[in-house]
Amino acid sequence: MRWKTLDLQGWGRTSSGACQAARPERVAEAVAALADADDTGILAHGAGTSYGDVAINPGGRVLLTRRLNRLLAFDPATGEVVAEAGVTIRDLLRVFLPRGFLIPVSPGTAFVTLGGAVANDVHGKNHEGAGSFCTHVRWLDLLLPSGEIVRTGPDQRPELFQATAGGVGLTGVILAVCLRLKPVSSNGVVVTERRIPDMDGFLAALEQVEVGAYSVGWIDALSGGGALGRGVLQVGRPATGPVPVPPRRDRSLPVDLPGFVLNPLTVAAFNALYWRRVPAAGRERVLAYETFSYPLDAILQWNRLYGAAGFHQFQCVVPAAGGPAALRRLLEETSRARAASFLAVLKRLGDGRAGFLSFPRAGYTLAMDFPHRAGTLALLARLERVVREHGGRVYLAKDSALSPEGFAEMYPEADRFRAVLAEVDPAGRMTSALARRLKLRRAA
Repeated sequence: MRWKTLDLQGWGRTSSGACQAARPERVAEAVAALADADDTGILAHGAGTSYGDVAINPGGRVLLTRRLNRLLAFDPATGEVVAEAGVTIRDLLRVFLPRGFLIPVSPGTAFVTLGGAVANDVHGKNHEGAGSFCTHVRWLDLLLPSGEIVRTGPDQRPELFQATAGGVGLTGVILAVCLRLKPVSSNGVVVTERRIPDMDGFLAALEQVEVGAYSVGWIDALSGGGALGRGVLQVGRPATGPVPVPPRRDRSLPVDLPGFVLNPLTVAAFNALYWRRVPAAGRERVLAYETFSYPLDAILQWNRLYGAAGFHQFQCVVPAAGGPAALRRLLEETSRARAASFLAVLKRLGDGRAGFLSFPRAGYTLAMDFPHRAGTLALLARLERVVREHGGRVYLAKDSALSPEGFAEMYPEADRFRAVLAEVDPAGRMTSALARRLKLRRAA
């Protein structure tokens, strides 16, 4: 197998490193590349949309899976599609949404691969009703570190499936996924938008959203005082007929913005404008599904907004009991630090999750972006402490700064995960920067 030195980085661009990379185009080539791996370890790497160090292996080897991107089978009677791990959610949307089928659960970008969606057990704006991505996976084909290919699912080697769903790529290389799509009568959603004045109002509004709808809140993370937690709530419900899809041409941000552009003053101005873009009385619009679900996908390489130093995304979930107090403390810490986060998102989550290390749990999830600069890591440590004190957890797909001690508290099923790793990969051939940082293979 041909290996080439590549500098890979997470989407936040704060985690990076040189890796020896191979790009298989057939399953047989993936098997050969895995067999060729040395004692520096190996990891599958899909679209590179994970924010931190979950999908990189500096000093080791990676398998780039994007060319394993074939649709293998589809049953219109059940909605089950079988696809290789390098197929993206965008690929599935372009093929199946015009035919009346939709991915049941999707994160905020359509560029994620199916392998990445499984490895991080991603969730979406409809989690309370739909659960996480892997709750809709019927089975998957997994290339174990030994070179054996096995099929696993909720009813086939379930412990291996639970370790792979949300298992951040450490059980092996995902080769193919059988996913059940859901039939829909429209390619669009009716979106209601309204301003919310403060945190109490936001939580009350989220409580009123019916299970099954898509809901997401944008929060002004710099607001304080009586306006702490103000923002805009979007609720999407299925449209009843065809919705025109506007022409969408991918645009890129060609250069890194200077680091000084995003500062408390400019972000505060942006947040004020974003708040006022929705009329005081609210509004209702009918949008194509892709327009509503993936607004940031319209700008390729939007991570360059944060400059060459990159940024960290902090996403946590806190239980509903005590959640309001935890969210208030998180936003107070952020506002006090004058951390320039113009992308802060609040959602409700339910119980639906599939794996030992799956992120979702019933409660509230808050995500915030912070430019990497002096004081950012100290702020992330304070936010981690708040989450730990309230019994929550941090999302590994977005993480770049969680401590091993924090991980041990937040993921109580980690030892069950480690037991499966000890069985399928006793030599520790599958590894990543995140696995080493959080000591995922042994107790912290």
